[in-house]
Amino acid sequence: MSKTLFPPVNEQMDLIKRGTSEIIPEEELQKKIEKSIANGQPLNIKLGCDPSRPDLHLGHSVVLRKLAQFQELGHQAILIIGDFTGMIGDPSGRNATRPALSLEETRENGQSYFEQASKILNHKTMKVVYNSEWLGKMSFEDVIKLASKYTVARMLERDDFTKRYKNGEPISLHEFLYPLAQAMDSVAIKSDVELGGTDQKFNLLVGRDIQREFGVEPQVILTMPLLVGTDGVEKMSKSYGNYIGISDSPQQIFGRTLSIPDNLIYTYFELTSDISNEELSNIKNQLSDSSVNPRNIKRSLAKKLVAMYHSQSDADAAEEEFDKIFIKKEVPDEIPEYLIENESIEILELLTITSLAPSKGEARRLVTQGGVTMNGEKISDINYLVKFDSEVILKVGKRKFLKVIRKSS
Repeated sequence: MSKTLFPPVNEQMDLIKRGTSEIIPEEELQKKIEKSIANGQPLNIKLGCDPSRPDLHLGHSVVLRKLAQFQELGHQAILIIGDFTGMIGDPSGRNATRPALSLEETRENGQSYFEQASKILNHKTMKVVYNSEWLGKMSFEDVIKLASKYTVARMLERDDFTKRYKNGEPISLHEFLYPLAQAMDSVAIKSDVELGGTDQKFNLLVGRDIQREFGVEPQVILTMPLLVGTDGVEKMSKSYGNYIGISDSPQQIFGRTLSIPDNLIYTYFELTSDISNEELSNIKNQLSDSSVNPRNIKRSLAKKLVAMYHSQSDADAAEEEFDKIFIKKEVPDEIPEYLIENESIEILELLTITSLAPSKGEARRLVTQGGVTMNGEKISDINYLVKFDSEVILKVGKRKFLKVIRKSS
């Protein structure tokens, strides 16, 4: 087997530590890297992916980007699709049991995860494995032996279990098996480093303990911060509606990025972009300069993210489109059309039948709050009668446009 040439230890550690929450223990990681350089063999860097969430957003990209950095340094990225553990349901960070999935669902979601993750990772050098390959072969005797290696008291040290236990909320026995199953993944692939969000810290530490029990050199664990969403309050999540999807359109990525609070600009550059440490330092200096408008820095972040997931030309076009709609107050080049037979119709009815509002009550609220314009003019009368002498361009909120055209007789 040919030896790989790696960057020096300090160079590797500088990149690995960027944006990282914790490395446990850091001195072990340095020793592993020194050994890797000496024998010319890459470290096995493990990331387990959750197949219950097939749609990835920038929050997921934080740990994926860290894995990509290990790839850049010459190490072996191993993506574990948790098709077997997905049937258990990971309770991390939850105060209730997560619904389990079927093996078919976990496989289908896992494939979608891999396709999206390939926008960040080098898919040519990445190894992808399914943990059903080893977990599915374990007998009941094997599971009992594995369970004997960890105590209930240790399991209850985990925050979410502790809260549920104190509140009298049910904890199923199979939930205790999840961190043990995840730990067996580390045993199976002889993981040197396992990555995860800060909410995975307990599970990753269990992996170290179980590796020791099976005579495998314990992995170092590296946790990454949970990215705060566009609302500036909650962690990024589709359920909170504060996300930026990595498969979103250029216009969506650009617009949603511009909606983040100014105090998150540096964090987003650090955790979600591929700019150098030198550029990152410049960003910090600019943000502390009162003469620099943070909006301009945020625009460069938005363009950077669009270029990363689409292209530079898409980033330029998204910026131009945004300015046309929100600064110059123009109509976008392409908007959906709706054909109508009526000669005239009340505004609330029109908003409802075109699905610009889900109900007449919501349509009424939009009009009274000044959120509806027609051909550039604000509509404030809930009884306004729309007459179709020509096509009508409706705008609802900041981004919803619709061209309403009367059918020719």
